Amino acid sequence: MTKMKPEFGAWVSIGSYIVLSFAKLYVGYMANSEALKADGWNNFTDILASIAILIGLLIAKKPRDDNHPYGHSRAEHISSLIAAFIMMSIGVDVLINAVQTLKEREYVKPDWIAVWTAGTSAVFMFFVYMFNNRLAIATNSQALAAAAKDHLSDVLVSVGTVIGVIGAQLHMRWLDPVTAFVIGFMICKTAWDIFKEASHTLTDGFDDEMLKQYKQEIERIDGVKQVVDIKGRMYGNEVVIDVTISVAPYLNVLTSHDIADQVERLLEQKYGVIYAHVHIEPYEQEYVFRGD
Repeated sequence: MTKMKPEFGAWVSIGSYIVLSFAKLYVGYMANSEALKADGWNNFTDILASIAILIGLLIAKKPRDDNHPYGHSRAEHISSLIAAFIMMSIGVDVLINAVQTLKEREYVKPDWIAVWTAGTSAVFMFFVYMFNNRLAIATNSQALAAAAKDHLSDVLVSVGTVIGVIGAQLHMRWLDPVTAFVIGFMICKTAWDIFKEASHTLTDGFDDEMLKQYKQEIERIDGVKQVVDIKGRMYGNEVVIDVTISVAPYLNVLTSHDIADQVERLLEQKYGVIYAHVHIEPYEQEYVFRGD
């Protein structure tokens, strides 16, 4: 699993969604199931979202150049934003169609084949979710983690479709368009979650609790008098830390540099932080931590 690349997970998603979306849309229209059609359109948006994620992952792999001294890693987050916009637009369309069906009371009894299609899809997508979730953890890919989160919501959507179609078969025909409405809402909710996480990272948002943990660990290093300031940001799946530490003012350059190296080794070995920029200042008693 660790030898696989995030792009492989994106290809798995694209292939899965192509098969499922066309199967659900075909059966949905043939079986007159609003819920299954909504589920099919949900998977169709996932094709576009997965393609956007794949493109972002490929761009993020490009090496640094004169115009991109920090590399192209943020393309991964931009692809997540594009995926979120696509999902939101389709989710709103599904909501509108479901509301129109409920308003006009044009309920149609769907065929049982819609149940089997949705049920099979739920099982299949659960295995896709398990695979991509493990791959996202192994490769520390936020874009693939967002895709895996969407896979899990797809499983729940398909389960909801099964419930809605069975309810319609039991003379509760309103349950099928109601399920379609719930599916549309879930598509929008997933899109919002992906958008919020990607925009948070693109605006240099970072987990405050992790920064506190880094600070505590760094201050345990022999020679570090105080962590004056610490900041973190993400470039794709890489963490970048900027930290200012104070050391005894009588230390020479070589000793101070050795302390900075210890800080870098700690962050890399314990937390996997490859990019750490350590700035050293002479210790003064009246220093106040700037991160609070």
